[in-house]
Amino acid sequence: MLQPSKTPLLDRVNTPDDLRRLEPGELRQLADELRQEMISAVSQTGGHLGAGLGVVELTVALHYVFSTPEDRLIWDVGHQAYPHKIITGRRDRIRTLRQGGGLSGFTKRSESEYDPFGAAHSSTSISAGLGMAIARDLDEKANNVVCVIGDGAMSAGMAYEALNNAGAMDSNLIVVLNDNDMSIAPPVGALSAYLARLMTGRPYLSLREIGKQFAQRLPRRIHEQAVRAEEFARNMITHGGTLFEELGFYYVGPIDGHNLDHLLPVLKNVRDAKRRGPILVHVVTQKGKGYAPAEVSADKYHGVVKFDVATGAQVKSNAKAPSYTKVFSEALVQEAKKDSKVVAITAAMPAGTGVDLFGELFPDRFFDVGIAEQHAVTFAAGLATEGYKPFVAIYSTFLQRAYDQVVHDVALQKLPVRFCMDRAGLVGADGPTHAGSFDIAFLGCIPNMVLMAAADEADLVHMVATQAATDDAPTALRYPRGEGTGVTVPLEGVPLEIGKGRILREGHKVALFSYGTRLGECLAAADELAAHGLATTVADARFAKPLDIDLLTRLAREHEVLITVEEGSVGGFGSFCLQALAEAGLLDRGLKVRPLVLPDCYIDHDTQPAMYAKAGLDRRGIVAKVFEALGKDAKETIRLA
Repeated sequence: MLQPSKTPLLDRVNTPDDLRRLEPGELRQLADELRQEMISAVSQTGGHLGAGLGVVELTVALHYVFSTPEDRLIWDVGHQAYPHKIITGRRDRIRTLRQGGGLSGFTKRSESEYDPFGAAHSSTSISAGLGMAIARDLDEKANNVVCVIGDGAMSAGMAYEALNNAGAMDSNLIVVLNDNDMSIAPPVGALSAYLARLMTGRPYLSLREIGKQFAQRLPRRIHEQAVRAEEFARNMITHGGTLFEELGFYYVGPIDGHNLDHLLPVLKNVRDAKRRGPILVHVVTQKGKGYAPAEVSADKYHGVVKFDVATGAQVKSNAKAPSYTKVFSEALVQEAKKDSKVVAITAAMPAGTGVDLFGELFPDRFFDVGIAEQHAVTFAAGLATEGYKPFVAIYSTFLQRAYDQVVHDVALQKLPVRFCMDRAGLVGADGPTHAGSFDIAFLGCIPNMVLMAAADEADLVHMVATQAATDDAPTALRYPRGEGTGVTVPLEGVPLEIGKGRILREGHKVALFSYGTRLGECLAAADELAAHGLATTVADARFAKPLDIDLLTRLAREHEVLITVEEGSVGGFGSFCLQALAEAGLLDRGLKVRPLVLPDCYIDHDTQPAMYAKAGLDRRGIVAKVFEALGKDAKETIRLA
């Protein structure tokens, strides 16, 4: 006998058109089923949990009220969009989330027409939405544009730049502020909901528009007094909206983001309003809503691995080595114990970058500046001018957001800011939006910079010590996501000589010159090449800038083939080596040089080993590149296990 479905309403909803055929009274049950479906799916795949659970009712209400995809719905960051994906034709693939060939963990234009703008980096939605709204106006269309942005994302300057620009225009843009930390204003229940409905209703808005048009014909002084009086009256009965009103938005809220009886009428009024100019709807939600473990520990259930739905217990890693993040975290703490001038800065990623431990031990020397990478870098520069030793712990991909500050505020002034770039290289399930592909290239072209990359955990500890000891230049250290190689980790780091690499294995025909953690694959490739009679030298550059020119020259002079290996884009370590070789005339003697870099494309999410294989940065790829340089067919010549 077939068991009745646990999601009978959700089973009827494949697209928002199906959703809009439901009765309003059925939406509460649909939201409950949608929440359970999301919990079930993420328990099997891992991913972002708390944020999506917090917007289930909001997602249902938005798709019920607005005519998506004609009406544009933009999710800032996109990690809260799992419920959105389920009801926009992707439920049958939701258990492929973040898997190779499966759904992205973020919104993605190529994945669905319901994703009008791709996201993963924070605070972009209002800018993109305003661009869409202006394009709509130029095309004389009438569709709505709705941006959903969290209060955390509002800590970024880009969001305020967009608000400021939007407020100065007459374009109709709807911004939904998802306040899930109650950091702006508390909800005030039924009264707030009633007032929100009242002030978004046509009678009020029509009367307000008539009043504005009349006031504009009055003398300027009387007009300004009338505007102030109207704003004062509205702010007497609403909370938290003064800032947005000053920026030119019509503010509504706060309202309960989990109460469909509150959400639906307000959103309908906003949709139907005969208005000019942007509106901001302030909703208050709870991260992890509807799943007890996530409600109790929102931080632990923001991003999760696979977990048991009944208990919330997450699957423990079987890793035999600590993560690079953990090794960095402990190494930085050791430096801070020795030197009271060491301070740590993060841009809203204390746990992700490992500096939460630093914050617990040295709270007065720890600074979480919010999602504000530009500010973080120049803030660090200011600390450096006063003799402090700032360590900016940041994902490689997010440092891109502060490039001008690195160039102008740090490097130009030769200030000793220490950049510690986690997630350098390919990152697995988070895909191309979070890959640290470009830092070697975009930092290596900046004068005064020192660039280093750890090949293993021990080197990482020594490089943190190297950064602490370097007071005459900015330094940038890169290390990857995931576990280390299992080498013994020293209790205390010893500063390395700047610009000096090392040779780990001596050969005579082929040289593999590695920068970073691909060193292990280079050693494995050397074993494979040795089995084919190719004695191979393996060297670790350690520094991309300044390069170890003596080591590079030796490798070029003593070998027939030189392969540079890096987990970064074209324009990085390999390019620096080629420039140095060309200037020294070492490319004029028949040396076969091949830079092995990430391909000139974005690699979609998958397991890290699968991504390395696609990029040709594993043992197989390195060996194949050697035989390619030698002019032999790798497929016929080698038999790899």
